[in-house]
Amino acid sequence: MKAAVIVVNYGSSGLLASNLTRLSHADSEWSVVVVDCFSGSDERERLSRLAGQHGWKTVLLESNLGFGAGVNRGAEVALADGAEVLLVVNPDAYLSIESARVLVESAAAKPAAMIAPIVRRPDGSVWSAGMDVYLDDGSLAGIRHRHRHPGRARRMWISGACFALSAQLWMRVGGFAEEYFLYWEDVDRCHRVVEVGGELVIDESAVAVHDEGGTQNAVRPGQSRSELFYYYNIRKRLLYARRNLSASELR
Repeated sequence: MKAAVIVVNYGSSGLLASNLTRLSHADSEWSVVVVDCFSGSDERERLSRLAGQHGWKTVLLESNLGFGAGVNRGAEVALADGAEVLLVVNPDAYLSIESARVLVESAAAKPAAMIAPIVRRPDGSVWSAGMDVYLDDGSLAGIRHRHRHPGRARRMWISGACFALSAQLWMRVGGFAEEYFLYWEDVDRCHRVVEVGGELVIDESAVAVHDEGGTQNAVRPGQSRSELFYYYNIRKRLLYARRNLSASELR
């Protein structure tokens, strides 16, 4: 099975050195495509050196286009190279080779499905096992909490931290909506997968460990939520509503 691992980098070469290198030689039919959203010449040099050492393909952008646009550029390269399955992984997500193979094989077996693992925090607690966005107020909750929200309209989504899908589904749905730049692009894309008749699947036999905010901390050590986090998260929540909901739902 010819698969491609796609990672979008922004100042996170240290995370790639510890996380992505483990997947570099997972399978002779797999390639690794790293899309570098420019964050500085020193980081670009570190990334290029890592890529040369491990045989990664690189897409070196001249500016930071955002996560969705970065994945789109990586997918273009992977699909042109004949990838049949795309596996997208955040720099701050650790995925074992075994779990990576489970996701790739599941996506190949279910070409109309977008597959995600159970995503855990470093302490072992569940960070995401499928999420819902509630359409009445835009709040988010894990699908395991549905019993607390009876009767509320919702749409399921899976985190962009780690997922796999067939090249067939990618081309059917199209890439990420690039107007999001940051946050909610994964919620929007899951919405579109369901709209075209696709399926969102959590494969509980695969596990990823996500150090949430690790990419931010790599750029801003010792800090957590920034003003930009709130700015983009709030604005993109409203963008999602404008793109996907009726006028009455938007109000």
